[in-house]
Amino acid sequence: MALRQPAKGKPLLYTRKPFLILQRFKATFIEDGRQPQSSADMGRDNFSKWRKLDSRSLGITKSMISLSSWVVLKILQSAGFEAYLVGGCVRDLLLNKVPKDFDVITTAGLKQIRKKFHRAVIVGRRFPICRVCVKGSIVEVSSFQTVAEQSKRKEVFISQMPAGCNQRDLDRWKNCMQRDFTINCLFFDPFVNRIFDYTNAMMDLRSLKLQTVIPAHLSFKEDRARILRGLRLAARLNFSFSEETEAAIYNLSSSIAGLEKSRALLELNYMLSYGAAEPSLLLLKKFKLLEIFLPRHALYLANQAGKQPGLRSSMLMKLFFNLDQLITCDRPCDASLWVALLVFHLALINNPQHAVVVLTLASVLYHGKWKDSVKFAREHAPYACIYTPEVLDASNFLSDDEIAERSHAICSASAKFCRSFS
Repeated sequence: MALRQPAKGKPLLYTRKPFLILQRFKATFIEDGRQPQSSADMGRDNFSKWRKLDSRSLGITKSMISLSSWVVLKILQSAGFEAYLVGGCVRDLLLNKVPKDFDVITTAGLKQIRKKFHRAVIVGRRFPICRVCVKGSIVEVSSFQTVAEQSKRKEVFISQMPAGCNQRDLDRWKNCMQRDFTINCLFFDPFVNRIFDYTNAMMDLRSLKLQTVIPAHLSFKEDRARILRGLRLAARLNFSFSEETEAAIYNLSSSIAGLEKSRALLELNYMLSYGAAEPSLLLLKKFKLLEIFLPRHALYLANQAGKQPGLRSSMLMKLFFNLDQLITCDRPCDASLWVALLVFHLALINNPQHAVVVLTLASVLYHGKWKDSVKFAREHAPYACIYTPEVLDASNFLSDDEIAERSHAICSASAKFCRSFS
């Protein structure tokens, strides 16, 4: 994991402790000359952590912005509104990752946004946004006005604005206070090559640390789904949690049981469909959330925990590790794929099979022809990995009819388990 290098040419990756990037942070604090402090040393209401940085010095250029979001930004700016990229896309650009999407925030109201585009619709109730279709892509555009209207937190009165800051900074900061994690609170104005940081997010990126904007217990009680988003981010970015955030997740993990089913499935899909399924499952287990979402698999992993060489070598983890090699954040899989893996695994736990049967089922998806699949399975069964309890052995004595019968039994069992996910 690395932050971008200010370089002419391709950005380079740093080691896990990028000391050079810290030096660049110090050099690019535009508004004041104070030394950066760690997140632990700076209170969340300490405005000395407000920073404005030159995006070019961090290796971020306009060419990295998707065409559709760039069109949206230009149209809004030409209409006299301020417009920024915000949140995860800015974070991912700094971490040298391809953003899943590019979210825009503007000073225009939602109805004003809708009028500026031919294909735009306002969606959402609690925090509505405008979904704009440009050049075949959807760009989600939010409004500063929405956050101001929906906010239920007490207004913060500042006796003295930080040096070099103004009302616009205050509006952006207030917007940050409604967000989940510090690293999702970065604003990028590509028109002036400026990144705005009001929550010490840059320091948390450097430290590979995930922490909430407001005190963690308050944040998770306000929106329990933030716990799942935190696990997803930690899994995808390979970040650790701050002590406070981790303690709050442990203490409030049981509250996830009260999350709406549709919201829970949405968050679970984000975890398993975007290339970080294996670490996501391990984090769900660590924080005792897997038993809420997937109780049978949680029991399976609990039984595997005491065995050698460990959980990552279990069949379930291997299945999702291999899935992660095939998909990425910008090229996710359909939810039906990870559901199929889960139910297939459950079927094998309840009805273990010989390696030749498992390989036949797997290869028929590739070859598409039964005879070719059986031939492939017989050739490779002697070398197959044996997982306990799912795979019995590597013997190859079953007849073609027996393989067909057992394969049909596994498919029927998988279909039965699949209905439990609907």
